Amino acid sequence: MMIAIIDYGGGNTGSVKNALDCLKLGSKITSDPADITKADRIILPGQGRFSDVMANLKAGKLDRVIKSEIRKGKPYLGICVGLQILFDEGEEDPGTKGLGIIKGTVPRFTSQKVPQIGWNDIRLMKKSRLFAGVPKSAFFYFVHSYYALPEDSSLISAMTGYGIEFASAVEKDNIYAVQFHPEKSGEDGLRLLKNFGDIRC
Repeated sequence: MMIAIIDYGGGNTGSVKNALDCLKLGSKITSDPADITKADRIILPGQGRFSDVMANLKAGKLDRVIKSEIRKGKPYLGICVGLQILFDEGEEDPGTKGLGIIKGTVPRFTSQKVPQIGWNDIRLMKKSRLFAGVPKSAFFYFVHSYYALPEDSSLISAMTGYGIEFASAVEKDNIYAVQFHPEKSGEDGLRLLKNFGDIRC
């Protein structure tokens, strides 16, 4: 098995690869569409501005291959901005379109100190293969000023409170995405990454 960790010129690729190496899950950091096509699954870790991420993906035509592989049923894990770009539009840079795979927007926290940096708990909303074996109120590490707001609340697999209740994880068919950083979240984060490696669609 090979996991393609998408390198778009930013993000947290090295930490994700280190975590996968610890789990003995084969992975490759790549910006080559051919590698992504050949891989068994995809991880897109994210840090930075929504618009910058989308611009870099489009420059390398990675947006097209991501959407194509997702449509084929390949498991995808989005981390932080890798979650947010799945949506229609990000409010960080109004008018910047995301991948449009999940209907909804990505607004900014308005009444809380931003960014949220540090550990926060999650509340599981439904049974999830990604969270198998993870405690229902586990703590994960967050760094973000924006949050995903899906139109279809049934896609939310976990919620977290930060002034408001927001979606900290979503799932749709072969798409799994989390707002927190599992690669920085200790044993529970490693469990989540292992679960992703074990998923069979």
